[in-house]
Amino acid sequence: MVKERKVPRPVTLHFGEGLVVEEAAYDGEHHSPAIQLIEFSEGDAAGERSVRFCYYSRDGRFQRSPLMISEGEIDEMRTALEAAPKLRELLRRLVE
Repeated sequence: MVKERKVPRPVTLHFGEGLVVEEAAYDGEHHSPAIQLIEFSEGDAAGERSVRFCYYSRDGRFQRSPLMISEGEIDEMRTALEAAPKLRELLRRLVE
């Protein structure tokens, strides 16, 4: 079971600050993949929403490397997205 991270929670990037307002994540074999919906309230990105594809190490530390999900893990991410309706809708726009 994925370690639940509280949402909303603050996020600071070089172009703005805001909140992770939704997150779909699961515990994979090697890491904990996550897709996050971020709403920015300050900085150059204020007023914008972004989707971040990221992952956490098995011990819960945020990792600054590309997210990779194996074909066998796609169903787990789909299940995790059921609890994130705004994020799911943005991703639907990406593929339809």
